[in-house]
Amino acid sequence: MEFMGVASVAAITIICYLAAEILKSTPINNKWLPSICGLLGGILGAVSLKTMPDFPATDYLTAIAVGIASGFAATGINQVYKQTRQSD
Repeated sequence: MEFMGVASVAAITIICYLAAEILKSTPINNKWLPSICGLLGGILGAVSLKTMPDFPATDYLTAIAVGIASGFAATGINQVYKQTRQSD
């Protein structure tokens, strides 16, 4: 996996994180944010397979799985940030 492949996965994580931050200001219950991030990540993974030549997947199933994992990673990053802020 070359640098652009890793960058595309990181981009999916950042997009999902920002989408979750935007959705926090809506009436949507926060308990749905991980599921929404996973779904959005899966969609972005499938789109990335066709639009990014160095995407680290060669078929749709793997691309969707990479996207879902990236979407869930966005939720995990948020939780790590919140946990470290609370311990101060």
